[in-house]
Amino acid sequence: MFGYNGKMLFVNLTTGVMEDRVLDEKLAKNFLGGPGLGARILYENMPAHADPFGPDSMVGFVTGPVNNTGALFGGRYTVVSKSPVTGGWNDANSGGYFGPGLKKAGYDAVFVNGISDHPVYIYIEDGKAEILDAGELWGKTTLQTEAWLQEKHGKDIQAALIAPGGERMALTAAVMNNGHRAAGRGGSGAVIGSKKLKAIVVKGDIPTEVADREAMIQTNRDIAQYMQTGAGAPTAGALGTYGTGVGFTNSVLSGDAGIKNWSGSGVADFPEQIAFPIGSIGMDQFKKKKYNCSNCPMGCGAFMDFPSDKYDLKDSPRPEYETQGAFGSLLLNNDVASVAQCNNLCNEYGVDTISTGSTIAWAMECYNEGVLSKEELDGIDLTWGNSDAIVELCEKMCRGEGVGAILALGSQEACRRFGKGEEFLVTASGIEEPQHDSRLSHGLSRTYRFDPTPGRHVKGGLGINPLPADFDYSKSGEGDKMGVIGTEICNAGGFCLFGMSVTQPDAYQRLLQAVTGFTYTPEEYAALGTRIYYMRHAFNLREGMNRDSFTFSKRFTQASPPFTGPLKDANVPADLLADNFFDAMHLDRQTLIPEKEYLEYLGELDLVEKDLY
Repeated sequence: MFGYNGKMLFVNLTTGVMEDRVLDEKLAKNFLGGPGLGARILYENMPAHADPFGPDSMVGFVTGPVNNTGALFGGRYTVVSKSPVTGGWNDANSGGYFGPGLKKAGYDAVFVNGISDHPVYIYIEDGKAEILDAGELWGKTTLQTEAWLQEKHGKDIQAALIAPGGERMALTAAVMNNGHRAAGRGGSGAVIGSKKLKAIVVKGDIPTEVADREAMIQTNRDIAQYMQTGAGAPTAGALGTYGTGVGFTNSVLSGDAGIKNWSGSGVADFPEQIAFPIGSIGMDQFKKKKYNCSNCPMGCGAFMDFPSDKYDLKDSPRPEYETQGAFGSLLLNNDVASVAQCNNLCNEYGVDTISTGSTIAWAMECYNEGVLSKEELDGIDLTWGNSDAIVELCEKMCRGEGVGAILALGSQEACRRFGKGEEFLVTASGIEEPQHDSRLSHGLSRTYRFDPTPGRHVKGGLGINPLPADFDYSKSGEGDKMGVIGTEICNAGGFCLFGMSVTQPDAYQRLLQAVTGFTYTPEEYAALGTRIYYMRHAFNLREGMNRDSFTFSKRFTQASPPFTGPLKDANVPADLLADNFFDAMHLDRQTLIPEKEYLEYLGELDLVEKDLY
């Protein structure tokens, strides 16, 4: 089978049993990999209503077919699990080199259930796996863990791991790889920590066979030319030079990025001269070297030497756009050193920057509005823009110390434990909003609320750009659906979403066909993306979820409190956008159950049809 090893590893940490299972061609063609294959496997092998932290809970590390093939932008893998935050489906995506490394070690995916009675890690080399003791690793940070593993197994290993945040089962915990790459949202790191699993470590040099290597090479050449001299050149140049934060200042001014816990305006509260230093263009003077993920011709990452008398910021990874917003504009903080330090802390302790910064923003508004006292915040004076206080609280959250142990559970759970501050939450089913405001880009209101993994801006739909003034909201469904289809296939294939903005519209489909040999008619290709969405969605339906299960803070749709600037008259037709999407996807508007005939039309969803009908 081309594009795959045809082998998945299943590990039960309670019994210590490890089992190889065949990944057959039919399953691969219909679900590809990543969240598609992951959802299909968890649906079949994990019982409904399982405790996310219990022995029946399963977590998967799933590659895509283009990993380890040489296909451009083919370096991403996905961590799948049940979310301890939402109680439903969770997938989190990461770049770097782990995904291709897992394929080189001989497996397309690793799925783990059970709970070990002591810390362990799974070591895989050239198709052989073993469970090893991780006692010496427990408590180590990300870079400390990677250094220990490289000393023991060689510099050429790759590892997906948890740091102390995951060990403590913080609900903001991420899965880390390559020091600063993170599968960050929804609490997968906490699920892994509950299993006493420190890492999946892989090593090997097993090639991944490609169906038509010449076609893949030609498509790579076409992509390269498109990025150098074609329509993709401006975006590729900007992202390659400045990274994901190239447009940060513009996002602040347009109303896209979050300001003052989503209650403020860039024009009034965080103007251009304030925002510029913490955006990637302002940071560029400190750049030391570029960073590229596996098989990426663009390289949107970088390492920086930030000047600071307070923190060691030499050779620091450049904060991404989301991190610039979460620790910058969202807190009215423009101190670049503090943003970089918070980024480093989150990487080292293995927690998600979006949720961590957003939880600080929630606590900050609570403090400034008199809801939380200084004593309740361990004496920290959490006034807007207080960079020293921001770093101090971030470190407490990362270490799980004092009030930080509560806040590390995320804003929704912290609100529940304090018993106050609900009016200042900005969450979708408990997941903090990313740095793209749905009051500007109205289509995000549907994506944030009703994607099977809520609160994500990378799940397709109508996108992160404002809709045109003459947009016909009554006809949004089909466009929303088509955006979902493209993104589902991108993620399941193992591609980078940013690559879609600098490649030809059909480039990823051409690469998939060249790598796998799978051919799809236009109708079959659309069915593939829809089927992957359905598989993720079906996991939530089996958990008993319906429309009312997905919660949504008012600040996603309303300018409340009212403020000046681009969003002052915001009024998002969120329910209409949702209804249109459900209609286009053949889902009942309330139960969200798909039509039986459409399930049959998509095919290969017999397990779902049996449970629903």
